[in-house]
Amino acid sequence: MTTGRKKPAEEREPDTEARSLPAGWQELERRLGHRFRNAELLALALTHRSHTYEARHGVPELLQPARPEQRNQRNAPGTDNEQLEFLGDAVLGLLVAEALFREFPQCGEGELTRLRANLVSRKRMAEMGSQLGLGEALRMGKSAEFNGGRSKPALLANAAEAVLAAVYLDAGKEGLQSVRRIVERYLLLPEMEAMRAAVAQGAGRGALRDPKTVLQERVQAEGLGKLRYVDTAESGPAHRRCFCVEAHLMSGDGEHVLSSAQGSSKKEAQQRAAELALQGWNHPDRIQPALGQAPRTPARGEP
Repeated sequence: MTTGRKKPAEEREPDTEARSLPAGWQELERRLGHRFRNAELLALALTHRSHTYEARHGVPELLQPARPEQRNQRNAPGTDNEQLEFLGDAVLGLLVAEALFREFPQCGEGELTRLRANLVSRKRMAEMGSQLGLGEALRMGKSAEFNGGRSKPALLANAAEAVLAAVYLDAGKEGLQSVRRIVERYLLLPEMEAMRAAVAQGAGRGALRDPKTVLQERVQAEGLGKLRYVDTAESGPAHRRCFCVEAHLMSGDGEHVLSSAQGSSKKEAQQRAAELALQGWNHPDRIQPALGQAPRTPARGEP
């Protein structure tokens, strides 16, 4: 008896006939060191939500930056790469945590957490996505492409996580090992010497201090005032929240905005805001007033 239910991509029979993947996808397989048995998983991992949305609703007559209400629109689960991104984030976190646990047994939980945050940051994942060539490989809507989506760090980072999930599912029982090889090649090995040096230099005082700590120390050392982080917005569905935070400096001549950033948690957004403030730090006189435009990061998944 046939139920009519379509099997999830990871449960379907592997492709046995000749495959006709685009050249860019075949190159991606080469860089991953993994040949997909189920090409549908790869296709789903490379499908940005703008592609699915425009396939259903058509291409906007006027291509322009998406408004907030447009960015919050969601497709049916399983029609773009967001579910795979969720899984990939978890698999990545497990493998990186295990690698750091084994490599740095002398480090405490706090140090390991900072090391992991450095490895799986949006910046590092975007670099990995670029190395894999995901910008060219993504299936993307015209509007997102028009707005530079193929080079946006957030999209590259999210796609990298989705591709890791696709490899994990496609490889079956060897899923973790297959993803581990990719993570070691693109994330762990390039950063290992720097992490070892940071741990050794820390000498028990903490490796790779987080941006909030560094910024706080700099403000205190220069006697500039007091830092505080202000929640400015919150959006997205319950399982995929986006938090907006500003880093404020309160001094004798008023309150100033150092930076603004977004993240999947308030803690992540605060760390990003502190990192941006440090990157743009030159002199207190150049800090922008609270009503001015602060440096900002794109929203997670923003097209």
